[in-house]
Amino acid sequence: MSALFSPLTLRAQTFRNRIFVSPMCQYSSVDGFPTAWHLVHLGSRAVGGAGLVMMEATAVSPEGRISPGDQGLWSDAHAEALKPIVAFLKSQGAAAGIQIAHAGRKASTTAPWMGGGALTRDQGGWEPIAPSALAFSPHSPTPRACDRQDIEALPEAFAQAARRADAAGFDVLEVHMAHGYLLHEFLSPLSNKRNDAYGGTFENRIRLPLAVTDAVRAAWPATKPLFVRISASDWAAGGWDDTQSVALAAALKGHGVDLIDCSSGGLVADAKIPAGPGYQTPFATRIREEAGIPTGAVGLITDPLQAEQIVATGLADCVFLGRELLRDPHWPLHAARALHVDLAWPLQYARAQP
Repeated sequence: MSALFSPLTLRAQTFRNRIFVSPMCQYSSVDGFPTAWHLVHLGSRAVGGAGLVMMEATAVSPEGRISPGDQGLWSDAHAEALKPIVAFLKSQGAAAGIQIAHAGRKASTTAPWMGGGALTRDQGGWEPIAPSALAFSPHSPTPRACDRQDIEALPEAFAQAARRADAAGFDVLEVHMAHGYLLHEFLSPLSNKRNDAYGGTFENRIRLPLAVTDAVRAAWPATKPLFVRISASDWAAGGWDDTQSVALAAALKGHGVDLIDCSSGGLVADAKIPAGPGYQTPFATRIREEAGIPTGAVGLITDPLQAEQIVATGLADCVFLGRELLRDPHWPLHAARALHVDLAWPLQYARAQP
């Protein structure tokens, strides 16, 4: 019996296994609309046997995009365009997920393969917003500090995106509170220097993320699971850390969140991250044990035995794979063989099954 290939049920959704595809930006959308690339990219991971295929960070507003090539969900037309992709993922036995996000001060940049630099107005760029007027790095633009109107509009923007995700047929919704984007910026004292009700104390810094969670949970069907991705540590002195992450996770559980997707970093450009195999798994374990909420482990999980050990020993409830699934879309099928699991291949590929 393999723990990795055992089903997982959250609310009314049962995942066929514990291998989840991390949301990974493709920078290949046009005006926020998916292209054939997305159908092939996401569809191949469903064919490859993943239990959940999560679409990339999807902006709740045009200004919430990281780059002009980011996926969006700020109109009903965007939801309609996603329906064929969702239908294909489900036809292959995978659950379909989508992550909704606002890039905050890391918005208005070029795609990574174009250097990732800030876009000027002449290049189609826009003004980023953030909790405070602090740039991400010396080479980044200084964002405008959010005013009360910006803050009050954000929960509804996320809620509208949640409604559209449901209309498109997605099974799982994830709110992005990690990697230095807007909600993470409110959480961390390194990026949030406000002196109003949304800054300063821990309770104030989590106020907007919880308001967004409440709005999303109210808009998202009660039968469908809600995930939140966090950066459990900024890996920087004086920043957000795992102790605060435990407290946030406990609060999120009380606000209707079903699983914490435990990543780290991304808030400051000079963070010293001790990357190595499974280096973020201890965050998932601590949050699972102390906050009493299911967690997903992510970060340099590449080997089937490593993934099996994480789930089998209760370090996390599932694993999110990113780069490894870029290298090998059929990693779950190969992992099943390595773990002596009799997993059926797609009929079209059966002739190649070992």
